[in-house]
Amino acid sequence: MKKFALTAAALLIAALPALAGCSNTQDAAKPEGGAASSAGGAGIKQEIRANLSGEPYTLDPAIATDNTSFKVINSLYEGLYTFDKKGEVVPGSAAKVDISPDGKTYTFTLRDNLKWSNGKPVTAKDFEYSWKRVLNPQTAATNAFYLYYIKGAEEYNKGKGTVDQVKATAKDDKTFVVELNAPTKFFPKVAVNPVFLPVYQPTVDTNKNWAAEAKDIVSNGAYTASKWEHNTSLVLEKNDNYWNKDDVTMQTINYKMIGDQNTYYQMFKSGELDLIDTLPIDVLAQEKSNKDFTLQSDFSTYVYTFNVTQKPFTNAKIRRAFALAIDREAIVNNVSKGGQKPAYGLVAEGIKTPAGKDFREERPPYLKFDATEAKKLLAEGLKEENWATLPPVTLKYNTQDGHKKIAEALQAMFKENLGVDVKLENQEWKTYIDTFKQSNFQIARMSWSGTFLDPLALLDLYLGGSPNNQTKWVNPKYDELLTQGKTEQDENKRFEILHQAEDIFMQDLPVIPIYFASKNYLKSKNFEIPFVPNQEPNLRWAKKIS
Repeated sequence: MKKFALTAAALLIAALPALAGCSNTQDAAKPEGGAASSAGGAGIKQEIRANLSGEPYTLDPAIATDNTSFKVINSLYEGLYTFDKKGEVVPGSAAKVDISPDGKTYTFTLRDNLKWSNGKPVTAKDFEYSWKRVLNPQTAATNAFYLYYIKGAEEYNKGKGTVDQVKATAKDDKTFVVELNAPTKFFPKVAVNPVFLPVYQPTVDTNKNWAAEAKDIVSNGAYTASKWEHNTSLVLEKNDNYWNKDDVTMQTINYKMIGDQNTYYQMFKSGELDLIDTLPIDVLAQEKSNKDFTLQSDFSTYVYTFNVTQKPFTNAKIRRAFALAIDREAIVNNVSKGGQKPAYGLVAEGIKTPAGKDFREERPPYLKFDATEAKKLLAEGLKEENWATLPPVTLKYNTQDGHKKIAEALQAMFKENLGVDVKLENQEWKTYIDTFKQSNFQIARMSWSGTFLDPLALLDLYLGGSPNNQTKWVNPKYDELLTQGKTEQDENKRFEILHQAEDIFMQDLPVIPIYFASKNYLKSKNFEIPFVPNQEPNLRWAKKIS
């Protein structure tokens, strides 16, 4: 989901000179990557076998919210902005971006010879159609709020305006004009979110299941969907109609869908897979010395989400009691063991503020491990609710060995530190996403990754009206502060506003932050793969060298 375990790509807002610096025109050089015929790979079949860990929830960019889906979607489609090999945001399908002097109007000029995988031209009308489709209330796109920076977008999405009032308009086949509600320096970073990707209207309008089979998917990115055996494998082939195909080094990506960590680890060791991530906890220590092991920072927070409309978590003191009963140091050191850091706030590390500090460092920890205080708060919460005993609690998580071990650790901590018996329930990923989206839980596991490196990327998820706010928690002051944070032009003031919003969030505690995530990978020695902090490796630039 956005990540759900939201893959997310992330960059500093301060690092935007190439996008929105002194000039109001952004000219698009080719995104920097590797040459298709680079030395070391000549004559070698460029094919890689990787793992998705499960069936993608959907390959429709408007609907997808999880990393498993995003890994594939970002290979199939390309937006007006994209990432280069270094992880920088650069124009993608746009040849040029002109920004008005007031910073509110973006005029995109599309590249020449843009084509869909079926050979039909990609036009500005495709972007207008796709963005307005996301905003159409009938689409029910949970990430539609990312387009709310556009004038008229929120009103249309919430049924208070018309599609004609959405100021994202194709002036002709190559010109797409977008008007924002307010100057937003980081709009290019927002617009790399998959929800901004184009889809092929003739197929979407005539086939409601177009995103469920490889043969029905028409793409405009580096790859096409060649073969999809559901719950087993998915094959992507280089798109010969992609405008920048010469920059794509990997011809074929073969994805397996193996959920069990020990199974896909053994497949890697036996040579059946060339790249895996999220290694089994029991092998991390031995593999860290492997020269083909990579540990990457990830702008992501691993949380347990409360449904604040479900007893007993309707009570704020009981929510805080559960949060204080968790020894996060013990979890990262003895359970997850993957380089994660204990999370005592919602916003993950990695955001540099105007003062030169990390956003996380500018506030003291919001939480601590305190069993005595946790028991006290639990007793006070029970008294407030006139409950003699705590209502039964079920903790839900998606099936994976690492998630299971963390859930079991929490179960033991709640028993030892609160005297509470918690039942555990696990579900396969695709089923679990539906469970989570429907808020069908009391407390449930999730990871959220920011799609751009800014506090808003995580804080925005919990707006009162956000479809991603499965907590059902609403705080008008919190919403007001986030609205201010999107329009404030003074960066010092903006960051302070966002700190105040997190203050409110961590006081009410609709979620329990557990740790700030990292990603670990093992790759075959036969491959060169570019790894970029806070992003999934882009396999279009992977290269088999032997």
